[in-house]
Amino acid sequence: MPSPAHPEASVIPWQTSIASDSRTKMAKTSRLCSLLLRLLAAAATLCAAVVMATSHDSTTIFGLTLDAKFQYTPALEFFVVANAVGCGYTLLVLFVPPTTSLSRLVIVFDVTVAMLLTAATAAAGAMAQVGKKGNSHAGWMPICGQVPSFCDHVMGALICAFVGVIAYFVIVLHTIYTLLSPLFP
Repeated sequence: MPSPAHPEASVIPWQTSIASDSRTKMAKTSRLCSLLLRLLAAAATLCAAVVMATSHDSTTIFGLTLDAKFQYTPALEFFVVANAVGCGYTLLVLFVPPTTSLSRLVIVFDVTVAMLLTAATAAAGAMAQVGKKGNSHAGWMPICGQVPSFCDHVMGALICAFVGVIAYFVIVLHTIYTLLSPLFP
């Protein structure tokens, strides 16, 4: 008869092996999910950085040549650097073993990179809006009518960056769940 003080004495041996197999499968599934999310985030941020870095166009208006490059706007430069940092960090984290103490710091850096990508995407989005619509109060004219290729590149980069931000949001949620799940069995 099992004692109330020792409830594990009533567990049948094959039940513990099934539970152990189930935990192992869940851990493998969780690692695979994390790997796929990180690869998606790395691809999206790399794509955003490359597309923005290759964005340039020029046009001639009244004999003046108007060049549009991402280097002319600090917000777009920040966007390229932030997405390159996000991609580099994501690729580095793929090599951190999940059983080390360093893996506990990954959540802090995940949140930091997610915030960095969000800020860069918001800044670039604001500049894209000014480029597309202008600002009548400041006297800024829209430029997308004159340099459509540049604006199309910026839009493509922003779409890739939004995918990266969403992937990082899901990564942060997944990492928090993974860290807290052993505390609440």
